[in-house]
Amino acid sequence: MRSIMVLNSKGGSGKSTIATNLASYYASKGKKVLLVDMDPQGSSRDWLAARPSGRSSIAGVDGSSGSFRVPRSADYVIYDTPAAAHGKDLAALLRRPQSIIIPVLPSPIDMRAATPFIQKVLENSRIARKEARVALIANRCREHYNIYHQLDAYLRKVRKAPFISVLRETQNYVRAAERGLGIFELAPYSVRRDVDQWDPIIRWLNSKRSQPV
Repeated sequence: MRSIMVLNSKGGSGKSTIATNLASYYASKGKKVLLVDMDPQGSSRDWLAARPSGRSSIAGVDGSSGSFRVPRSADYVIYDTPAAAHGKDLAALLRRPQSIIIPVLPSPIDMRAATPFIQKVLENSRIARKEARVALIANRCREHYNIYHQLDAYLRKVRKAPFISVLRETQNYVRAAERGLGIFELAPYSVRRDVDQWDPIIRWLNSKRSQPV
């Protein structure tokens, strides 16, 4: 069983978008996927409720109370986490995944908030012992804006966590979410660029570099 967590203490960083797209990707590959929504806002649960019955099946769990069971039959468990996770709450979250993706937005506020949070994650004992691996992505980016280049330079300087991809800001994610779909389930001609940006993320998650030693 593979367990993947999308994590950031800052709200609005796109955790649910990334978690639901990961779930739809692995489900479309014929994997048994469990999407655990640990955020009280329930964005991932809302996405599952909108998902068409004819699409690849994804099981959902309300994990917002912290009490839930992960069936052994699942091939992939994707965790969508709440904002404001610090201290004991953060430590409890970090006990669950093998792989952690931290999305960071191209804004000064988000970059400042990300610095101490990423450091806390990397200092966690499980991460330090390589029992779980961390990767960073830049999310909702507009490439021609100066702040994008600042974020790119910032993420490349973070030690002990690879910077693996940039996801652009596009309405394709909004259109997919409204229908309970992932970016991989839209017409290929309309999302080719977006799928290309996901390729490094999927390669990392499918590699040994993302898994415990």
